[in-house]
Amino acid sequence: MNMILRMSSFIFPMITFPYVSRVLLAVGNGKIAFAASVINYFSLFASLGIPTYGVKVCAQVRDDKTNLSRTVHELLFINFICMIISYIVFIIMMFVVPEFSNNSTLLWINSISILLSVAGIEWFYQSIEQYDYITFRNIAFKVLSILLMFLFVHDKSDYIIYGAITILGTVGSNILNIIKLPKYITLKKIGNYCIKKHIKPIIFLFLYSAATMIYTNLDTVMLGFISGDIQVGYYNAAIKLKNILVSVVTALGSVLMPRISYYLTNNFKEKFYEMIKKSFEFIFLIAIPLATYFYFEADSLIIFLAGNGYEQAIPVMRAIIPSIIFIGIGSVTAWQLLIPLGKETYTVLGAIMGGLVDLIINILLIPTYGAIGAAIGTLVAEMVVVSVHLIVLRNELKHISIKKDIIKIFISLIITMFCYYVLINCFSFINIFVRLVITFIVFFGVYLLILFFTRENIIYEYSTVIFGKILHK
Repeated sequence: MNMILRMSSFIFPMITFPYVSRVLLAVGNGKIAFAASVINYFSLFASLGIPTYGVKVCAQVRDDKTNLSRTVHELLFINFICMIISYIVFIIMMFVVPEFSNNSTLLWINSISILLSVAGIEWFYQSIEQYDYITFRNIAFKVLSILLMFLFVHDKSDYIIYGAITILGTVGSNILNIIKLPKYITLKKIGNYCIKKHIKPIIFLFLYSAATMIYTNLDTVMLGFISGDIQVGYYNAAIKLKNILVSVVTALGSVLMPRISYYLTNNFKEKFYEMIKKSFEFIFLIAIPLATYFYFEADSLIIFLAGNGYEQAIPVMRAIIPSIIFIGIGSVTAWQLLIPLGKETYTVLGAIMGGLVDLIINILLIPTYGAIGAAIGTLVAEMVVVSVHLIVLRNELKHISIKKDIIKIFISLIITMFCYYVLINCFSFINIFVRLVITFIVFFGVYLLILFFTRENIIYEYSTVIFGKILHK
């Protein structure tokens, strides 16, 4: 279900982005991206690391309704206090910062996401593994937002309307979470609350999320202040594609963390290392070919999705697309190793170092190179984060060997690239969309076929299961 949810995050932007880019142009897209990046900082403080911590602690007491209800009450109390403080700071800055007051309407609309993100307690439904509900609910609101977009967004001046529709599609479904909550917990006061025990782990996870968000949103904010909305628009075109791919590559992370924590708690070390090994295999298996394909097809994808006028986004995309490999590795080292092992401090250290590197590179490169400089900053920052994680985890990683699988992946990729280049020369004259469809199917079809015949663990295992069920039927 989480894979379906992540794939919906891939499909729906592919539907909306070509239309929105042509209607709102780079300036309108830049304004929306700037407002969203600003609000993300306030949402970050309002959530205070609870979206991650809440999944872990609620999963531990999910079979005890009283303790589960008490835990949710305690976390919600902390959440709402932080939300109130966040809104107070936001209101003050609306009157103090000129760039905020110039985009006040869009910022106020986007600020609704702060309330809905806190009140929606998505983390609770993840902790009790209600992924079917989460998936179908999110897809329904995404479909609704697409319909509203085509109905009401027709001119470049409609960027405010599109901003509101985006909020509806992103966090509007959280309203249903509030309505559904009494089914799982009691809302009445239970007593014996202990807020203090949550503070330390929440702060560590907040610092990690804060440092990560700083260097993932810093580029957009700095571009908006230094280079203006147009450069933000180019950068946002590349970032949208990158984020879609990241959502696919990191789909396993949030689902496996409660299970991995359970294995560690019960000292099932063999199962723990086996799951980590498969997670690394999955990342390399998916991220490397995705980065390769989208790097070489960057020009066609940008022109097809964003249209003419976004040519400057092509080198930006090529500069930033390799980062999905490092983000994928980082999702395993952080969410499936460092946090379950109780080494949250090092996730914070890695994120802070990545943020500092990103800040320095942005200061040096954005004034001269604009969006490309920001993309390089993000790529290097992700490399730094992963490097810190791998150094800290060097002893644990000795138990995990995936060299043979990586060799199979690279052999498959080399053969696939040869077929891809032959195909490009044969179909260079046809329509961009048709060529993208053909090259995508052939690229990943050949890649997966070779992996199957070389008996790569994950591909061969699940293919055998699927074929076995089909033959049995």
